[in-house]
Amino acid sequence: MSEEEKTPAREVITEYAQEHFRYFRTGDGTVYAQKKGHPVARPIRSQGTTGSHRQELMVGLYRDGRGVFNGTALKEALDLIEALALTEDVQSVHIRVAPGFDGATWLDLGRDDGQSVRIHPAGWEVTVPDPREVCWRRTQLTGELPVPVADTDGKGIDLLLRLCNFAGPQTECLAIAWLIGCLGPSVPVPAPFLTGPQGAGKSTGGRMLVRIIEGMSGDLRRAPTDEENLTTTVAAGWVTALDNLSHLTPALSDAMCRIVTGADDVKRALFTDGDVFRIAYRRPLLMTGIDVGVIKPDFAERLLPLRLERPRVRRTEAELWAEYAEVLPVVLGSLLDLTVKVRAAEAETPTDLRMADFAHLCAQLDAATGLGALAAYRQSLDDLNDDVIEGDLLAQTVLKHAESIEPGGAQRMTSTEWLHCLSRLYNGDELRPLPKGWPTTGKVLSDRLKRLQPTLAARDVLIDSGRTSEGRYLEMTRPPNPPADEGKRMF
Repeated sequence: MSEEEKTPAREVITEYAQEHFRYFRTGDGTVYAQKKGHPVARPIRSQGTTGSHRQELMVGLYRDGRGVFNGTALKEALDLIEALALTEDVQSVHIRVAPGFDGATWLDLGRDDGQSVRIHPAGWEVTVPDPREVCWRRTQLTGELPVPVADTDGKGIDLLLRLCNFAGPQTECLAIAWLIGCLGPSVPVPAPFLTGPQGAGKSTGGRMLVRIIEGMSGDLRRAPTDEENLTTTVAAGWVTALDNLSHLTPALSDAMCRIVTGADDVKRALFTDGDVFRIAYRRPLLMTGIDVGVIKPDFAERLLPLRLERPRVRRTEAELWAEYAEVLPVVLGSLLDLTVKVRAAEAETPTDLRMADFAHLCAQLDAATGLGALAAYRQSLDDLNDDVIEGDLLAQTVLKHAESIEPGGAQRMTSTEWLHCLSRLYNGDELRPLPKGWPTTGKVLSDRLKRLQPTLAARDVLIDSGRTSEGRYLEMTRPPNPPADEGKRMF
């Protein structure tokens, strides 16, 4: 055959690729390759050292006797494939958890054969999803989960709680609610903060919770030094677990708020001047530590404190993790059984809590099991409000001033007048200096009070703002005392 009659290498590669792979694009324009009949998809531009589409294409061509091709031919073929794929329908890719058809959700077991768990209203099953229903994206953080055991009769939950050192039933039911929430792709869940004295097994307990969802390779990580590193880590996995936190900068606190409830970042694409790419994420987040210091009010509403206690009997790491690995299939099966039961339960959605989806899940868990998760969640938020107040001198001063206002009464002043009033109250007769971070202008005070609104409202002090012909004002109100039976807390 003459040189003119030979098929160009790029055409051989393109023909082979379209015969064995399905190509599509996501909403942000990234093109993925999916081996036909298999649910795992890889970005065609991935340059990873293992498992990239370029590598699997080269191996397939070689094993099927099509030949070995140089980098130029592969690049030209992939350029053409990418251009063609941009005209295809849009489909999403998911890490670990995904929505499916007919109200079902999926859990990726991370297996090479693509087997996953389909959780549907009637139960759950292990099967390979239709590639057009679910496309899995895997990274180096995607570990393999064992095949869950069916019909465990709840035994796995008891085994898990026996291995962890949770301090009481309230903490246990909140941990269970969080695990169920992690299996829901559309349910924002608060971030558990495992705390307790030294030696309480906080890191071990955190690993146990994470590995139920991420497999035995899942682990805790050092807290990142900046927001960019944090978002990169979060986008590459499902559950992000940070170990031994002792301090949160304001920037990291804000970033964690966005991770819990969802965010969309835009960054400049590499080697370009004008192109950008999007990183959209909403992920379960878990943290461990003795104390993270002063908690910002908005982050407090997204936290879930889980207290642990020191174990009475110590065990070796090898013994503990050997037992955990043995019971993990049963634990996962029991969690799936309970998830199906909880999702089928009917319950009203509490309308007074920030994380309404998780509050509704707690109410469903109560309807299915009677554990009292919603009351425990309310109690945890109340305790966090105390932590916020104890760490904020301005909040303490506002509450002290509010005691002078009769229930049902209100007081209105400009922000500057409020600043003078609260500063005099803090100084008292001792004329002590104002603390570091105290508002220096009325505008700064107004902004601080806006951030403190949920915390103050939980203590029956309402802050509102408005404008009259004379200018802007801040109004502090104390609601009327409710009747005794209505004001009684249910926990």
